[in-house]
Amino acid sequence: MTSPEGVAVNIVWTLVAGFLVMFMQAGFALVETGLCRAKNAAHVMSMNFLVYALGMTGFFICGYALMCGGAGKAPASINTTPTNDSLNAPYVMHIADHDWTLFGTKGFFLSGNSYDASALTWFLFMMVFMDTTATIPTGALAERWKMSSFFIFSLFIGGFIYPIYGCWVWGGGWLSQLGQTSLGVGALDYAGSSVVHMQGGVLALVCAWLLGPRIGKYDSNGKPKALLGHNIPMVILGTFILAFGWFGFNAGSSLAADGRIGVVAVNTMLASASGALASCLYMWCIHSGKKPDPSMMCNGMLAGLVAITAPCAYVAPWGAFVIGLIAGVLVVWSVFFFEKIGIDDPVGAISVHGVNGAFGLLCVGIFADGSYGPIGFLYGEHKFNQFGAQLIAMIACFLWNAIAGGLIFFLIGKVLGSNRVSPEMEIAGLDIPEMGAPGYPEYITPVMPENVPASEIAAARAQLGM
Repeated sequence: MTSPEGVAVNIVWTLVAGFLVMFMQAGFALVETGLCRAKNAAHVMSMNFLVYALGMTGFFICGYALMCGGAGKAPASINTTPTNDSLNAPYVMHIADHDWTLFGTKGFFLSGNSYDASALTWFLFMMVFMDTTATIPTGALAERWKMSSFFIFSLFIGGFIYPIYGCWVWGGGWLSQLGQTSLGVGALDYAGSSVVHMQGGVLALVCAWLLGPRIGKYDSNGKPKALLGHNIPMVILGTFILAFGWFGFNAGSSLAADGRIGVVAVNTMLASASGALASCLYMWCIHSGKKPDPSMMCNGMLAGLVAITAPCAYVAPWGAFVIGLIAGVLVVWSVFFFEKIGIDDPVGAISVHGVNGAFGLLCVGIFADGSYGPIGFLYGEHKFNQFGAQLIAMIACFLWNAIAGGLIFFLIGKVLGSNRVSPEMEIAGLDIPEMGAPGYPEYITPVMPENVPASEIAAARAQLGM
């Protein structure tokens, strides 16, 4: 809608969708805290709370400018000032007769012409998406991540790591420009399977690998042991909150109150249901436990949501249902795979967001039917053109986050002495040593680090190679 009234409606719709995405922070906090042990509840919940402020601060200082400062005007649907040029300064490289945008150079501190209704509306919406990415590592690194390291790393995610790849796809950057080389219409990610979820999942993977597993996760033979979460009802409630907020995530990415949001919302809903169903049935009927594991049901629903996020506007409802089914099984395989190779992820964030974010990005090149934008290889004459663009984007996403994120995390550890708390603190629980307050003072008797038996500390140091 381009009339003044239509633009106003689009702005309201975009803001309300952004508010829904912001509320997803509550869902993440409940899911991650419930899947961790009670002695770390205040610590995990606090990281999920504080990451909102930290990520936003980095994005406000420079992240928004790097991501969106070269995109031109704000999207036409929410652009109230057609002559505004606050976001028209890309950093461009000319290669092989084409211009390729790497990052933006305007909009730092939302200053100058960025003090504008359209630019600020876009900032709010992009910011809450970025904060989802910043939240994902808090689950994979939970129960042993030092608060000071988390504090610094989250600023880098919002200010630098997330925005660069975000620019390449959503800010008019080189991945979105791959159509210049006949790779479909360029890489497409409607609502963030890769820009949001895969980025967070890859950061979680490389940082969990660098940080190492929790004490007691593996026995002397390297066999993984279950470290059970303390509150499954909290996990299930958090999952429903996330599923609710996802309607803002996906349908809101239209940035306009147009007819396609109905398709997006239905596809989102279908994939969430089929993802939960697939993981439930797999655990119940095929996995050796033969029980419909509640935490895996939740991860299946979230995996379906992550996988449909990129193709949600481009596929038919049957495609959305199939995507969710595949994601629900894929997340189960992935969780057990990473556990087996020694990557300790207490909440399954790497599998839910990283693996299924990559899968969702590729699904655009597979299932897109051409009714709205790209054509996947199930439908198109040039079958693998769009898939090729999606594959290049997936590789770029992995390499950027693994290299940039891993290097920054490594350097933070060197500056601080370690990214990880001491073995004494980890065994005792992080609530008192790190936060100064227990999560459940009426039910949990805190153990101070200095009171942890020396034999337990010695065993823990041996496991960690200290």
